[in-house]
Amino acid sequence: MTQGYRSRLFRDDGVVLRVQKLGESDRIVTVLTRRTGRIRAVARGVRRTSSKFGARLEPFGHAEFQFAEGRNGLHTVSQVEAVELYAARIAQDYPAYTAASAVCETAERLTPEEGEVALRLFQLTLGALRALAGREHAAPLVLDAYFLRAMTTAGWAPALVECAVCATPGPHRAFSVASGGSVCSSCQPPGASRPAPATLGLMSALNTGDWKLADASDVANRREASGLVAAHLQWHLERALRSLPLVDRTANYPADRTSNATGGTPTAPATTPSTAMTKERA
Repeated sequence: MTQGYRSRLFRDDGVVLRVQKLGESDRIVTVLTRRTGRIRAVARGVRRTSSKFGARLEPFGHAEFQFAEGRNGLHTVSQVEAVELYAARIAQDYPAYTAASAVCETAERLTPEEGEVALRLFQLTLGALRALAGREHAAPLVLDAYFLRAMTTAGWAPALVECAVCATPGPHRAFSVASGGSVCSSCQPPGASRPAPATLGLMSALNTGDWKLADASDVANRREASGLVAAHLQWHLERALRSLPLVDRTANYPADRTSNATGGTPTAPATTPSTAMTKERA
């Protein structure tokens, strides 16, 4: 009598990056785990109203998983226990939601090989989602800080102090995505941008965690920095992030949070979810 295949069970904690429908009641869950890297697993029956752990498998959540290893690389979720579920808090704030979506898409794109350990990226992703859920800083700043630090883990960190080509100490006025960041006047290629010195200072602050300087930055410098960071990331990814055009960069808390606490009226986002979705489909 032939003995049946018995799946190996393993446990790991991870962040849910994405969920996809499978059949009438199942989902495929993409999880960035602490010790196993990015994995995909089938969560059976989670779309049924009687499911015990469907809510624990929403995107942005941190949970402890037990997986049954699959023969074809697609595992099965056999148990899940919530550690911290950020989805509800993040979904209440559109700028935080769009930033979290970009964080998760980036984490998935930066782990092209399933099962390859990416501990630093896991820690960065979890920290970014925690900061977005807690409204610790303006959502666009959290996102740009995540982009910069994630690029550092991938070996793509933009040069912000020295020249990216000849390593001459700066600061330098020109910035070239194709060259790798700040460039001196001798290495500056045609078409290089010339951001304000405060913009490069903000990017350095986000990369090093100087939140006092970052929180006090001007809106103009934030927007300029966001453009440079996004361009640098997508240059190395060699493909645009689908979630990036939807990111709402109007959030300005903790100033907004203070206004809400004192009874003020928060500024409405310039782009609503419905209009943003319409633009994306168009």
